[in-house]
Amino acid sequence: MPIICLVLCLLFAAPTFAASENSPRMTPVVRAVKSVAPSVVNITSSLNVPGKNFSPLERFFGPWPDFDPFGRKRQSGKRSSLGSGVIVDGKNGLVLTNAHVVAGDQIMVHLQDGREFSARVKGSDPSFDLAVLEIDGPANLPSARLGDSSDIMPGESVIAIGNPFGFNHTVTTGVVSATGRSIRNENGMLTDLIQTDAAINPGNSGGPLLNLEGSLIGINTALDARGEGIGFAIPINKARKVMEGLISKGHLAWLWLGLMAQDIDANTARAMNLADTNGILVNTVYDDSPAKKAGLLPGDIIRTINSAKISDARDYVNAMRNQAPGEALQLSILRDGKARKMKLVPQAFTDARAASMLERRWGFTAHKAKNAVSVASVSKNGPAAFLRKGDLITAVGGEPVRGMEDLLNAFRRERMAGQVVLQIRRNGNDYLARLII
Repeated sequence: MPIICLVLCLLFAAPTFAASENSPRMTPVVRAVKSVAPSVVNITSSLNVPGKNFSPLERFFGPWPDFDPFGRKRQSGKRSSLGSGVIVDGKNGLVLTNAHVVAGDQIMVHLQDGREFSARVKGSDPSFDLAVLEIDGPANLPSARLGDSSDIMPGESVIAIGNPFGFNHTVTTGVVSATGRSIRNENGMLTDLIQTDAAINPGNSGGPLLNLEGSLIGINTALDARGEGIGFAIPINKARKVMEGLISKGHLAWLWLGLMAQDIDANTARAMNLADTNGILVNTVYDDSPAKKAGLLPGDIIRTINSAKISDARDYVNAMRNQAPGEALQLSILRDGKARKMKLVPQAFTDARAASMLERRWGFTAHKAKNAVSVASVSKNGPAAFLRKGDLITAVGGEPVRGMEDLLNAFRRERMAGQVVLQIRRNGNDYLARLII
């Protein structure tokens, strides 16, 4: 009987021996995962949505209409999202993740060792799809080592760790397929991305992309649903600069090169003997600006910013919004039909400069009002001559305006548009009006 018991114990006992450090099984991938996995977190975020009750399918495919086919009203409920993140400062409990992962009001962070803590958003910027969370919990948590993404090589092996479809701490491997990629999303454009064939699925967003040394070289952010093996990560050098701005100010300053430009229509393309209408035509270069110092001239055509193709003025604004401060940009331009390269470092697009340009280009000034801005003065011969002193501007281009910061950001966003729609409140009545520049 004792022998039988001993045999049964041996059969059902859990393995107690792990591969030694010198075992051939301890590959660079295994070492990297062992080192970083404790700092990878599962993030759940929920948002209370009145009048809606979201099913699990809607978390992936989006919400259904407010009324079902039988005409019944949906009930109040929560919309939940699931993603990943990585602790980059264990001492202060700071987590780097995607902005779209934490678009909720109740955020929980789950560690590999089973602990879970609530967290709050310390800073978020959808234009970069990056956010920093601060964990409400103990200090001295495990953290990942930030690497250097400036020397990433196409073809080198990389590792992704995340929580795809809720499967915690899933490891996938692949290679760097390319660098310097750009993609468009609902918030504009993401530029200078790392492309990888390491499997990235819903739930991987915000998780780390590692090299074989176990260094964090990217934050996984998106996949191309049209095919397998096409995923993208934000390089850690850019993420680091964005993170620093989010921690210190909660947001990143807008940048500019010091120019105005316009779309190229078919008539302009024919007049300039261009093969197509891609790019923007520079019509103004401001003094004491990066564009002026670099030698950019009116009449130049900007085709790309770094690797991002510029099709029109909207592309230009979106590409500029996704640049990290202090980073040099390379422009591809056409001048007199000849291609040129130009390198320049953007400046901060300050509130004072934006307000001054708004007055000259849109033809009015404003000041803060309750949940809006109030028109203070109007140029009689300007494009906004239809405005009256005291009018409230409550939205620009469909985006709400609750104060001067919103108005100035709207100008930065729409400054190159030929027209923009203003929502105006006058004597208690709301109107829509087109501002044609």
